[in-house]
Amino acid sequence: MNCKKVSVLGSTGSIGKNTLDVIDRNRDLFHVHALSAHRNVTELAEQCARFNARLAVIADASLENELAQALKQNGAGAEVMSGEPGLLEAAGGPETDIVMAAIVGAAGLRSTFEAAHRGKKILLANKESLVIAGEVFVAEARRNKAPVIPVDSEHNAIFQAMPEGFEHGLAERGVEKIILTASGGPFRQLAAERFSDVTPEQACNHPNWSMGRKISVDSATLMNKGLEVIEARWLFNADPDQIEVLVHPQSVVHSMVAYRDGSVLAQMGTPDMRTPIAHALAWPSRIEAGVDRLNLAQMNDLSFEKPDLKRFPCLGLAFEAMASGASAPVTLNAANEIAVAAFLDGTIGFDEIPCLVADVMERIPVSAIENLEDVMQQDQQARREANDWVKNIYG
Repeated sequence: MNCKKVSVLGSTGSIGKNTLDVIDRNRDLFHVHALSAHRNVTELAEQCARFNARLAVIADASLENELAQALKQNGAGAEVMSGEPGLLEAAGGPETDIVMAAIVGAAGLRSTFEAAHRGKKILLANKESLVIAGEVFVAEARRNKAPVIPVDSEHNAIFQAMPEGFEHGLAERGVEKIILTASGGPFRQLAAERFSDVTPEQACNHPNWSMGRKISVDSATLMNKGLEVIEARWLFNADPDQIEVLVHPQSVVHSMVAYRDGSVLAQMGTPDMRTPIAHALAWPSRIEAGVDRLNLAQMNDLSFEKPDLKRFPCLGLAFEAMASGASAPVTLNAANEIAVAAFLDGTIGFDEIPCLVADVMERIPVSAIENLEDVMQQDQQARREANDWVKNIYG
């Protein structure tokens, strides 16, 4: 394998840090070209120095001079860029071979599209590229022969268990169903009437995974699994009725693919994001990831159960959005981002997250999505409605 140049978009987040850890273990195979962060100047500068990155991008343009000084203090020689132009250069510049798309939320959408437009190998950790723009993103990637390798543990597991040529139709390849597993989050057994008392700290305390605050809340509401259902629809060219969710508290079986002949292929491993990251980086080869090996002799309690949609209505809302199609997933995602932010800053309760999302979905009619601009307009409309919802109730 030739040494590949990697751009890590969102390098100071959980996925970004784990990506750099895997690269550090395989420096003969990968070189860091560009790193980006939202506002974390200190850590971004340290990463650039450690990995000798050639480009450092800070999303907040007001911090560009501060980043330049921090790079100088760390002895890093990276060029400094900021904002969307910097992200587009990191994602689509001629020096980049592989793009880790790990910016959380709709903020990572344009840079991921740029990577697809330029035919880069995309390691997709940015859910929104598929949730809110799945059809147009997949079309762009295929048009430019850009490989898209999912990094989410569930989608990566499905990717590994899929037959060759799945993108041409699952039924034609003998696939009957995609089964996404969910841990159930920290409140799987909490009485629903106590959801109003849940604090941000409790919601961010995931039992199996170490993640950022937004995705941790999404996991607690099961919205994260709902977004993954929509992702799977586009990643694997699946019909909505070919996707199922099962709660699997142990997080050992990361997802499964059921075949027409009765076979069920499951990908298993310890709950460590470095495994799917390493798989995506090296695909179709395999490399060392630094993870603990799964001890099958200790796996004496693997359980599965259907999710309770009454207790976790966000998952049901996601299935509804997927079935409606067009702009519905855009509205779902934008409303959820506003709801989660309001919960994390203490404005609304945990139990009000699905209420906000459902109300916004009812208010905004479903409309056609033909290009990225349609996506962004729908996204902004849904955010305005969601913010108005919060203001109308809490002032």
